[in-house]
This record gives sequence, C-alpha cells and structure tokens, in this order.
Amino acid sequence: MADREFDIALFGATGFVGKLTAQYLVEAAPAGARIALAGRSPEKLAAVRAELGPQAAEWPLVQADSTDQESLNALAARAKVVVTTVGPYLRYGFPLAQACAENGTHYADLTGEPLFIRDCIDRFGERAVETGAKIVNSCGYDSIPSDLSVYQLYKRTVADNSGELTDTTLVAWLKGGASGGTIDSGRAMMEAIAADPKKGAIMSHPYSLSPDKSMDPDVGRQSDQALEKASNIDASLNGWVATFIMGAHNTKIVRRSNGLLGWPYGKNFRYREVMSAGSSATAPLVAAGIAGGIVATMAAGAVLSRVGAGRRLLDRIVPKPGTGPSEKTRRSGWFTMRTFAHTTSGAKYVCTFAGQGDPGYQATAVMLGQSGLALAFDTLPELAGILTPASAMGDALTDRLRKAGLTIEVEAA
Repeated sequence: MADREFDIALFGATGFVGKLTAQYLVEAAPAGARIALAGRSPEKLAAVRAELGPQAAEWPLVQADSTDQESLNALAARAKVVVTTVGPYLRYGFPLAQACAENGTHYADLTGEPLFIRDCIDRFGERAVETGAKIVNSCGYDSIPSDLSVYQLYKRTVADNSGELTDTTLVAWLKGGASGGTIDSGRAMMEAIAADPKKGAIMSHPYSLSPDKSMDPDVGRQSDQALEKASNIDASLNGWVATFIMGAHNTKIVRRSNGLLGWPYGKNFRYREVMSAGSSATAPLVAAGIAGGIVATMAAGAVLSRVGAGRRLLDRIVPKPGTGPSEKTRRSGWFTMRTFAHTTSGAKYVCTFAGQGDPGYQATAVMLGQSGLALAFDTLPELAGILTPASAMGDALTDRLRKAGLTIEVEAA
C-alpha cells in the first residue's frame, strides 16, 4: 500500500468519539503521518480540523457518506487504513467494511455488535483474505482490554511452559457512563432480532463468531449471567460480582481470537466476564439489582423495538447518538480489568489492564487511535480477513498501549 495517499483516514470525524479520536491522533501520530478526516459534511469537517490546531491544518478533508458506496470505495482506495466511529454499525457499517475488503484496505471500528461482525464474516471475510485487508472489529473498550488481557496471559503461559489456559474470568471495575451511540447500537441489534428472531441465536451462542464451528471446544455451558461472591473467582477478592453488560460481546471476541490464532489458548479454555458490585453490606443487593436490571432492560428493549410506539418512547428517554459527557467528567473516569486464569499444570495468573479516563470515551479514543497507528505503521502478522485486536495486532498493540500510559501486566498468582 505504499502508493496510498493517506496513512489513516478517520471516518466519522465530526461525531463525538470521532472528534476525540482526531484530537488523540494529533498528539500521538508520528511526524509526517498522512491523516485525513472523512465524513458527510465538508463544512463540519473543516470546523473540526480548525479546532485541532496547527498540527492538523494540512490534513485533507474527504467527503464520504455511509449511504454512498461509490464515495466509500474512493475513500478506501486512497488510504492504508480507515478508522471508523460511524455506528450503529448494523445500520451504517456494511458499505465501508465492504469497500475496505474490496480494496485491500485495513480497517478498525468500535462495534460491540455481534450481529454486525457475523454478517461481515459471512459477506466479506473471504474477499478480505484475498485482498490482504485486515478488518479489525471492536477496537475500543469493547473489546481491547478483554482480548489483549487473555492474549498476554497466553503469552505468559508459553514463556513459563505452564500449560494451556482453562478457567479464566475477567472482573471489571469502572467509573464511566454509557454513550448515546452505545445505547443506539443495542437498539439496532434488538430491532434486527425483532425483524428476524433467528438472529437471537447469534447473541446467545458463545461461539457464534467462531472461525471454524467444527473446532469449537466442548466445555459445557458458558453463561454471560452472573450473581455470586467474588471469592468464588479468586480468594483475594471481596464482595460480590454481577453480570457485566459488555461481557456477552467481549467473550465472543476473545473466543474468536482463540480460533483465529489456531486455538493456542487450549481446547479446555473457558472464559467469562463479570462486574464488581463492591464489598459493602449492600453489595449482594447491588449485584442482584445489576444482574436483574440488565435482564429486564434487554427484555423491555426487545419488546419496545418491535412496535412503533415503543421505538418513539425509546427515542425520548435514552441519550441521543453523538452525545457525551464533559471533558471534566471524561477525565475523571477510570477502569480496571483483572483477568484471573488457571492452566492445565495448575499454575495461576492474573492480568491487570487499567487506564485513566472514561472507558467509553477518553480511553476508547486512545485504543482506537493506537489501533489505527498500529495498522498503518507496525509490522504485523500476515493474517487477513475479519479479525480481532489480538489476532491482528496482539504484541504491537500491547506495546503501543503501554507506551500510551495504559497498564497491561501479567503476574503469577
């Protein structure tokens, strides 16, 4: 791709997370990096560029629309990498993924939508392999901490010759809010399932994103629901844990990485994610409330998505796409993910993946920006197709995120 005009094209640069990612690239991109801002409105793109300061003054502006396949084909043909924040991806993402697959252009998105990824695999996967395109999904808080944590645990077991991974559980602690875009993505999936109930199986099956269903491990039931004492996971933990709303997506990405890499985590690898509910006297009630509330919210959302009046009600009560918290609120957020792993030899490890800043905004802009930079500038595995962060960029992205200030550490437990 040496003849491409841009190293990175940021599609959706005028959106909330798009602007944050553009601001981060101004700080993090190497000198001489050729970065373009892309979106529907040249006027809005120019306004964003003006806010970025003198370092971005010469960044080209490219008009492209998710409803205009020709414009997306042209964008993909000009760039080594397209980074996109334009979601929900089920509604707006397929044309760009197709354009990148056809043009052999690397791609990174923020999707937390298994239905979108499954369709990309089925529709564009073979073509992306043929053209050498790395189509990398879920390059933000969904699902880089999960995916790289397990990948680094695996690397440690190889270094220690301590066997394959078996029972592995991620526990999440965080301070941050759900964005309008995240909520809209959830609605898009509910609407898709309401229109075609068979798609519900993709959401519920742990290996629905598997690259080879004949190789899926048979390790019994793996539920994304949780309500239990934290000490059941590791004796060092206090309090209670509950269902982690992002776990249903993240776990599928981690399992897909295992498959794409040739099942190196092991055929007895069992993985789940939970969320800490604290250790106060009320923690059991909090945990029960979280677990029950998630189930109730998903059920209510599925019902409301089926009827016009329900959709109108959701439009009135949920945050609007493209909205987000103040800079002060974003900077005050944080997240810590600790992944507890066991191996076939009896060894135990814990990986800590932590960062400062609201995970869905501040930290996500760092992760997405560094993913784009890795795809554009780093020497990566030759693997192509519809990929995951770990399978596409594992060690290179880990190194980049550590240098960017995130904590990624594996210790023997």
